[in-house]
Amino acid sequence: MIRLYNTKTLQVEEFKPIKEGHVSMYVCGPTVYNYAHIGNARPMVVFDVLKRLFEAEGYDVTYVSNFTDVDDKIINKALEENVSEEVIAQRYIDAYQGVRSQLNTELPDITPRVTETMDEIISFIDDLVKKGNAYEVNGDVYFSVDSVPTYGEISHQHLDDLEAGARIEENDQKKNPFDFALWKKTEKGIKWDSPWGEGRPGWHTECVVMINNNLGPMIDIHGGGMDLRFPHHENEAAQQEALHHNSLANYWIHNAMVNINGEKMSKSLGNTLWAKDVVEKLGTNLTRWLMSSVHYRKELNFSDETIETARKELEKVLQPIRQADIKAALAGVTMEGTDETLYREFLDQMDDDMNTPNAYTVIFETIKKLNGSLRQREISWNEAGAYRNAAVKMLKVLGITVDEIHLSEEDKELFASWNKAKAEKDFASADVYRAKLMEKGLI
Repeated sequence: MIRLYNTKTLQVEEFKPIKEGHVSMYVCGPTVYNYAHIGNARPMVVFDVLKRLFEAEGYDVTYVSNFTDVDDKIINKALEENVSEEVIAQRYIDAYQGVRSQLNTELPDITPRVTETMDEIISFIDDLVKKGNAYEVNGDVYFSVDSVPTYGEISHQHLDDLEAGARIEENDQKKNPFDFALWKKTEKGIKWDSPWGEGRPGWHTECVVMINNNLGPMIDIHGGGMDLRFPHHENEAAQQEALHHNSLANYWIHNAMVNINGEKMSKSLGNTLWAKDVVEKLGTNLTRWLMSSVHYRKELNFSDETIETARKELEKVLQPIRQADIKAALAGVTMEGTDETLYREFLDQMDDDMNTPNAYTVIFETIKKLNGSLRQREISWNEAGAYRNAAVKMLKVLGITVDEIHLSEEDKELFASWNKAKAEKDFASADVYRAKLMEKGLI
């Protein structure tokens, strides 16, 4: 039984899908005007692990994550470089997909783009205007937050408590300072014809329409970073409530932010880490292990200390698996079977709102048992295999891969020579063989 923390209710709830055995999940994707930083990579990993968990528990998952490929920043960059907005967007979409692959994520099933959804977006806005939930002023269209009594239910911020201008740009055209743009009159860059004149859509409308288009009017899970709760997700839910009389998703799930050396990552501090660079430096497995080492709803800190701790932990897990694989290869045996009890313990911890720290404890316990079995004079390969395979299955849910070991005849001869030299107490020769095995990464 999977239980998840629902931002809307502020409670951990049992997951009950709309359609039995199936999960519909939408995670807000990037506005593609720059490369992905390590903060963008966290939801990639968090929701990839969630998808893998659902699959491990027998669910089918339809995972949608969009690309916002029209925005003022995209338009400005296109004008600066004297190229089309499409060129800018495609450059960063390709880079973003590259990071997803670097991180060994299961790519979303559908990746809709705003520019490919324009007719539906304009129709959606038109319906809101006709219903009286939106209004046009001088070619701009705004959503009336006062028209939806449930406004504030996702972020738990109420209009009476919000100070105009705190996070919303004040605008004399608006009836309420918190009314937000559905359509923007545009003088420069890419634009589309609409009933209100040439322009482009507002961010908050784009996502809600892409959800309706690709998953339907009510989905199981809507996810993203904590910074999207307000105003983005709040505004999405308000539009859906106005037009379809539901809050768009049954479960709203948000991951916490990433800090760098204990400080918030920001352009002003100059401490932005590009995801591509981090993964190239640390490797896929280490990056993912670090990202899942703290609970997804807690802030994640990237520092030399946390990286080194994660490195030691991961090596503590992977080294015994490699050792088991090498010993099995030398013995000419195949390790089969899985300790399902330990694997079930791992899944139970993951089912509890993706409690990865507790799940790590089960991995360490499994590795301890594997180490014990490998130290026996006569190794029980059924036992060792059950522990080894359970650990590998656990790591797979976390998106961490275990390289296959293939020993050549030369490798086997080196091991035989090393063991013989040790048995004969020929330590000089043993050191030579050991160095060669280390050079090959076999010990």
